[in-house]
Amino acid sequence: MALGPLPGFQHFETHHCITGSMRHIYVFNHHDISEEMLLGLGAGVSFSTWHFKGQMPFMGGRGGFKPPMEQVAGQRTGVVIQTHRTTSARKARKTLLEMMDAGQPVMIQCDMGFLPYLYFGGEEYHFGGHAVVICGYYPDTDWVLVADRDADLRPVSMADLEKARGSTFKPFPPKHAWYTFDFGEKRQPTASNVRQAIQEMTQSMLEPPIRNIGIKGIRKAAQMVPKWPEKLDAGELRSALFNAWIFISPEGGTGGGSFRYMLGRFLREGAEITRDPRLTASADEFQQIGDRWEGLGEWFRRTSETREPASGLDECVIPLHQLADLEEAAWRALRETVTE
Repeated sequence: MALGPLPGFQHFETHHCITGSMRHIYVFNHHDISEEMLLGLGAGVSFSTWHFKGQMPFMGGRGGFKPPMEQVAGQRTGVVIQTHRTTSARKARKTLLEMMDAGQPVMIQCDMGFLPYLYFGGEEYHFGGHAVVICGYYPDTDWVLVADRDADLRPVSMADLEKARGSTFKPFPPKHAWYTFDFGEKRQPTASNVRQAIQEMTQSMLEPPIRNIGIKGIRKAAQMVPKWPEKLDAGELRSALFNAWIFISPEGGTGGGSFRYMLGRFLREGAEITRDPRLTASADEFQQIGDRWEGLGEWFRRTSETREPASGLDECVIPLHQLADLEEAAWRALRETVTE
């Protein structure tokens, strides 16, 4: 017997693992809100860069971590979203199957490095902040059906799924996380919700609490990248450069342009909700900024493949400062639009 999804489950390609998984759950529960709107309402676009001891450097365009983007987006669409974690693989499995038996697909967090349908060029790779939806279960074989970002539903053994859910790899061990959704008060977002979300994102970009975030974070990245060889060996440097490309490009779940393309589409939807065409002009700006991010991402990818990547890292300094200038102007204009 072929493994199939729960009755009524619709699967579609998505851009970002969190918002894509949310959209799968939303649509199943008859609350059709775009992935871009969920990202924007959750104030999910920013910039941050980190390099913790013993870990790969990171730079990315996501925001909305405290409070979590998914919960904020839920509040602005009338949905109560809660995250649950446990140290017990048995409890996580039991809860998953109970929710499936009740007819609900389940959004979970897992380490993508343990998902057998993902390939990382033969290299070991781990990211425990990945979200997917479990939309089918066949008890005779103990396999589940996974809805990820691509066009196909993926059968995965429960053993592999439990390994992915219980991964201890840092910096984002999933801790068997799963999400619950209460759609009892669901509603469409208001103009006020859109403006407030935009204000929160502009605050993060223009007045961040620390220098690793926002416009300051982009400028700090320009200082940090040329110094990577001081802390990384040749193999680690190649991996860091490749990761930088991944977290900018559509391949890494940003929708392209370090989330700026998705931000632009959110602003276009927001222009209709608020009836403010100036948001469309801002969307055009962020589309162009996304193009610049994509160009920089390609530089990271090409540099990771060169014989001596450490020798040319200064080449990214000027493009990063130019991006910081463009982003600062665009975010300031956007803040003026929503605070008038």
